[in-house]
Amino acid sequence: MKTLAELLEAVEAETPYGGRSVTYEPLGWVWLKLGPRRRRERTEAGGLHVMETVTGETRADARLEGGRVLRFGGADWRIRSGETVGGRAILNLERPR
Repeated sequence: MKTLAELLEAVEAETPYGGRSVTYEPLGWVWLKLGPRRRRERTEAGGLHVMETVTGETRADARLEGGRVLRFGGADWRIRSGETVGGRAILNLERPR
């Protein structure tokens, strides 16, 4: 089954009061074939850090860069890494849990 995902780029800006704001600029849509979701836990200073990961496959597209966001299923998934094989992009996605 394929999932339609919106491709977004995070744009950071400084607020007039010295803070930082992040907005997401839409770059388009992609169809993803998703693999099984996995849960990864790391103990860091300050406590347990839980991440959910999934692998997605789609057509190769130059816009699919590491650090950009795919929004689907009510959640934002960051592209951690990816590679192109035979015209297909294999993406490693993650989100905090």
